[in-house]
Amino acid sequence: MCAGRTVPSVGDMTTSLVAVVTGASRGLGFALAGALAEAGYALVIDARDGPALSSAAADLVSRTGASITAIPGDIADPAHRADLAAAAAGLGGASLLVNNAGTLGASPLPALADYPPDELLAAFAVNVVSPVALTQLLLPDLRQRGGAVLNVTSDAAVEAYAGWGGYGAAKAALEQASNVLAAEESAIRVWWVDPGDIRTRMHQEAFPGEDISDRPLPASVAPAFLRLIAERMPSGRYRAADLRPAGVPA
Repeated sequence: MCAGRTVPSVGDMTTSLVAVVTGASRGLGFALAGALAEAGYALVIDARDGPALSSAAADLVSRTGASITAIPGDIADPAHRADLAAAAAGLGGASLLVNNAGTLGASPLPALADYPPDELLAAFAVNVVSPVALTQLLLPDLRQRGGAVLNVTSDAAVEAYAGWGGYGAAKAALEQASNVLAAEESAIRVWWVDPGDIRTRMHQEAFPGEDISDRPLPASVAPAFLRLIAERMPSGRYRAADLRPAGVPA
């Protein structure tokens, strides 16, 4: 990873399929980036960990040969979001935005009675404000290209789990923002998708010291997301478990 913010790994040519995927250095974001690259998308990806992002980009290029622009930074930083939008514009404009980057918030998970207000504010900044702000930047291109916004959500947005009040409240707010955006933007699709319990670092942070090896790997749900995108299903809330293509194991 060089010192600059933007690191184009392959070619400068424009393409008809451009996806911006946030939080793509590992976990679900990395799995979705790989699936989209294999489907023919040029990618603009980001993560806070620059070396991890550089490694992820190199892996994606070696496996798929796709055009990958890797931009390290914090999605809560307006300048970083502007860099992502500019990179997508340089490839011809985004046709898909995957708002995957997120934060668990305070960990170990505290009860709402004990939740530090500053950490709650930070959780909303990353999980709600940032994806909405990035969507605003990309909307002109998404409208022009009949594109889509895919927001990664959680069952914690709709179920009451003790200790999950901060994260769940933020995801619930993201879901309602998605719902309203879908009502306002007829030229694009807006999806909010619950991937289910998967084996990620964030999930491990929610259960420190516990063995989560029984959870499926993020790559196992990627086909469900790809089906949603490829079939251009109506805007709305989906569960990956309900979208898994026939013949794909759980």
